[in-house]
Amino acid sequence: MEKVLQFLRELSVNNNREWFEANKKRYEESRDKVLFVTDVLLNEIRKFDTEIPVMDPKKCMFRIYRDVRFSKDKQPYKTNFGSFLAKGGRKSESAGYYFHIEPGGSFMGGGVYMPQGESLKAIRQHISRFPEEFLEITGHSDFKAFFPEMYDHQLKTAPKGFPKDHTYIHLLRYKSYVFTAPVTDNELTGGDFLKKAVDAFSQLHKVNSYLNDALRKI
Repeated sequence: MEKVLQFLRELSVNNNREWFEANKKRYEESRDKVLFVTDVLLNEIRKFDTEIPVMDPKKCMFRIYRDVRFSKDKQPYKTNFGSFLAKGGRKSESAGYYFHIEPGGSFMGGGVYMPQGESLKAIRQHISRFPEEFLEITGHSDFKAFFPEMYDHQLKTAPKGFPKDHTYIHLLRYKSYVFTAPVTDNELTGGDFLKKAVDAFSQLHKVNSYLNDALRKI
């Protein structure tokens, strides 16, 4: 993965079409490496998560091309690679598994990021009814060894339809139900990434199953 990181490092300081076209072969080699990793992880995840189907890894991997139409930042390319592994691929609204490769900022994780209104409401209702199960999963020492806390993306007040004095209002204020764990460049290039990712995702499977149970009730 060192060549992937090096390509991204150079892209971050040469984020223009001329440089990218001149280094198109390096991009394609890097993309193919990330697709290979995505495929390996899909195969490994299917061993403990039966909801993940056999699928083309290209359906999971995000494009490197940025949509700059409504952005002040007009740089044409992302400076990272990422794949979301879930039923339906990267466009899925289900809970899934994600890995992100970026020099100095790689991580793995998953859950449900910024769900739409009905999906978010269903998750909050499920947690309000079964809070002990959610807390047992996310508070287990094996889980917390990889994911010590949830992504801090919350409302300042109680969400609509839930009382402010709800016992578990601190869980219901979240706008995303996502967990992440950092991956160092050394882990990524030293051969430990795949094992660490599989071990982490096997723990994340429990919370993903919980979240997908909620989403099935929509």
